[in-house]
Amino acid sequence: MATSGRADDTRPAARAGDTEGVAGDPPPGPLDSVLRPVRAGNGFEEALEQILQLLRLGLVPPGERLPSERELSQHLRISRVTLREVLKVLQDQDMVESRRGRYGGTFVLPRTAGPDGSGELRRRIAAVDVEDTLRFREVLEAGAAGLCAEGLTADAEERLRGALDATQGARLEDYRRQDTLLHLTLAELSGSRTLAAQYAGVRATLNELLDCIPLLVRNLEHSQQQHAAVVEAVLDRDPDAAREMMREHCGGTAALLRGFLA
Repeated sequence: MATSGRADDTRPAARAGDTEGVAGDPPPGPLDSVLRPVRAGNGFEEALEQILQLLRLGLVPPGERLPSERELSQHLRISRVTLREVLKVLQDQDMVESRRGRYGGTFVLPRTAGPDGSGELRRRIAAVDVEDTLRFREVLEAGAAGLCAEGLTADAEERLRGALDATQGARLEDYRRQDTLLHLTLAELSGSRTLAAQYAGVRATLNELLDCIPLLVRNLEHSQQQHAAVVEAVLDRDPDAAREMMREHCGGTAALLRGFLA
């Protein structure tokens, strides 16, 4: 099973003598207000959130080049492998393009009503307090995971394993449904009918928003690692680890939504 350690190659903010993967601190500049070292655990999602914010704020205007991979990786404290995966997502969403050659790099494209569904997303959130929804979701999910980790019956453990397996084998078009079922299973197995009912309502609202943003393969792979870590902590009867991993998992989803909403 997956462990509850870092599921990404991210690093916390630099410590004295910590220079692995980065060539020193970037010089201060206007990007410092947006780009920050990401936290361990959700590096891809948080890096995507920050670069999306950089684009939405217009700090790099259309037609201009983004900072170099070296500079971005220094600001975000992530590896270039992770950074390139983030940039690939932005290319797929027609937000940037990569150019080769002496004057190459990653260039910002003019904003259009592209496939990111931002117009529909904004319509759906008009009457929704997104931050409240995300916070309430985290409270419910972390609480459910902790309660489940206090001890499940053999039948309940088998049901939880089955829900996890279903997400791991799901086709891309069916992934969100299986993901929802896994989280609902945890809520139901918590032993609190009220918690399960409240979570079902929050999840319905959340899915309305998630359906408007693209399914990102890297994010889904990362989510699967976190799912496995949560289930492992539950089966190991470790409430603290189960709650912490679930909070981290919810944080990744929140980062993606904030990024596409910025």
